[in-house]
Amino acid sequence: MTANYRRSGAYQAWVVGLLSLNFGIVFFDRNAPSFLMPFIQKDLGFDNTAVGLLSSALSLTWALSGLIVGGLSDKLGKKKIVVVVASIAFCLCSFVSGAAHTFLILLASRLLMGVAEGGIMPVSHAMIVAEVEPKWRGMAMGIGQNLGSNLLGSFVAPLVLVWIALTWDWRTGFYLAALPGLVTAVLIWITLREPPAEAEHEEHPKVSLKEAFANRNVLLCSAIAVLLVSYLVVCWAFMPLFLTKVRGFDAGTMGWLMATLGLSAGLGSALVPAISDAVGRKPVMVFFSVLGLILPLGAMYFHGSLWVLAAIFFFGWGLNGVFPMFMATIPAESVDPRLAATLTGMVMGTGEVLGGVLSPFIAGAAADHYGLSAPLWIMAGLTTVAAVLAFGLRESAPAVLARRAQSAGGALAAAQ
Repeated sequence: MTANYRRSGAYQAWVVGLLSLNFGIVFFDRNAPSFLMPFIQKDLGFDNTAVGLLSSALSLTWALSGLIVGGLSDKLGKKKIVVVVASIAFCLCSFVSGAAHTFLILLASRLLMGVAEGGIMPVSHAMIVAEVEPKWRGMAMGIGQNLGSNLLGSFVAPLVLVWIALTWDWRTGFYLAALPGLVTAVLIWITLREPPAEAEHEEHPKVSLKEAFANRNVLLCSAIAVLLVSYLVVCWAFMPLFLTKVRGFDAGTMGWLMATLGLSAGLGSALVPAISDAVGRKPVMVFFSVLGLILPLGAMYFHGSLWVLAAIFFFGWGLNGVFPMFMATIPAESVDPRLAATLTGMVMGTGEVLGGVLSPFIAGAAADHYGLSAPLWIMAGLTTVAAVLAFGLRESAPAVLARRAQSAGGALAAAQ
């Protein structure tokens, strides 16, 4: 059975673009405490361990939500309504974050925020898998997860939120972060259909979860998720503090350097997965994991031109382009695309629970004990181990596998 159930290329592009925008708004709010932390910490008066705890709390409920909601949406076959309801819920939680006047209230609001946001990405990936042609899957899933999240959450967020905090206060940043999500929730409800099942796989029995999680690529991607999610959340939580307190940059300069990360990831959101569509997932995973080393090392040891430091941040953060690959694309291609939401939720959940929850707390304690350079050394170690694990991946890119099969068939024919 062919994939003629898919709508036009324009509709496929709209699905990817709208879901990417929605996830970008989600990440704008998720990252807001990191960029506002110099103001929040001064106002509410808590230590670096508490900074890590805030990040850990959201990661925990984000992970649990992804684990539950992803699997539930695959089982029930309902995806659009899940994204709409979750988007409205996270907007409400953002208002609560802005209203917090104690650390405990802020902590509670971030716990609720994780519950609201955690299921959005796994279900969005499942919608993209169902609607987009397989040959564009890597690029589409990369755009869906990375373009909006990094242009808004990592590039626009530090510039806008630091400016808002300097002009008004940090609370206003949380209030304004909530409004766009209401708009995208309405657009998703009105313009997107409930995606069909993966018709091209209906003749094959669905793989069981036990079989799925015995798959080598799924196991390796889960381990890589632990490491690289840790890398990201430690960077978000402690790089702004390192830049302002250790390197001595003012808040505006810190905001621009952090925004460089968002620009890098935004541009790489389509480029990195598209490269993997052509040359393979495995070599791209290895290369960009190694490239991630230059960011923490450059932040600690490069003391030259600010423009060169910005370039180091830009290229080092190219690592972000592989996230949709190990969280969604490789597991789905390796097992069964019909389990896309479940697999994404499980891999993302593993990364968030073991990496996103534990690592910022550990990094915060290390920062209090050894100084703010400690979290950056932790980042360097995490991405190095991820590169080593990536060597063990089996290739899953459809175009690369097709070329290998064709080459093997030609060689066999020649031998005969």
